[in-house]
Amino acid sequence: MVTLGDVLDDISLLLVRPGIPPARAQARDLIAWVLDKPRFWPSANPDHELTPAEVQAIQEAAEKLKQGMPLQYAVGKAPFRHLTLRVTPDTLIPRPETELLVELVIAAQRGGKGTVVDVGTGSGAIALALAAESAFEHVIATDISEKALEVAKANLQAIPEDRRPRLDFRHGDLLAPLKGQIVEAIVSNPPYISPVELPELPPNVRDWEPHSALFADNNGMAVIERLIGQAGDILQPGGLLAMEVDSRRCDLAVQAVQADARFTDVEPRLDLTGRPRFVVARRKER
Repeated sequence: MVTLGDVLDDISLLLVRPGIPPARAQARDLIAWVLDKPRFWPSANPDHELTPAEVQAIQEAAEKLKQGMPLQYAVGKAPFRHLTLRVTPDTLIPRPETELLVELVIAAQRGGKGTVVDVGTGSGAIALALAAESAFEHVIATDISEKALEVAKANLQAIPEDRRPRLDFRHGDLLAPLKGQIVEAIVSNPPYISPVELPELPPNVRDWEPHSALFADNNGMAVIERLIGQAGDILQPGGLLAMEVDSRRCDLAVQAVQADARFTDVEPRLDLTGRPRFVVARRKER
């Protein structure tokens, strides 16, 4: 018989090494995720008996975590708003800031009508949240990575079955897969880090998350600038553009949108720490 307390002790010892959070807390969180239990459940249930399959799954995830892999990749899932999503090293790990981006879009586009495009969907987090919360009738999710789209499609299982028909996954670069469609809103968490900043990133980001989703040329602005140009072509008059950007480059992103005469009401928005993290704008009425 193998108890949860025994495994928690073993995994805590395995994870003891410099440069990571307290090993027992890491072990507890990992076990909770693998078993699909609340965070503190492992500590409160040391006598719970584990099956051999559960022990193996916990040990395999712990070995990955010991190698420096982020916890979300080690267990293969991550939370996002009310959803639990599958994640792999082919997708970015969803972050709380991006949850706020979804909130901004929902607040700005009340009514649950029209079409929104999530550009560079990755795990599908933004698109799935918008579909699950009935923010739009139709949600199109694009990504240049076929492997990322495979993960996003698998995550359809995370939302209610009756909401799944709202989703349309399309492979291609930025807005190219839309082929001239007109839409009510565009939302994106695009690559916005300059390649020269690679050495400054934490190892768990630098060494594991997909660089194609992190880095952009031209001081981190190349993808944002291309997206702005394409968004002006397919947004309906009054349509919403909402982007997550690097807080250090928010002014540059605002200026890039303002430089396109097709947009108005260009505003930076703050994240939960008070830093400028988002840019929202409207397509001018013709």
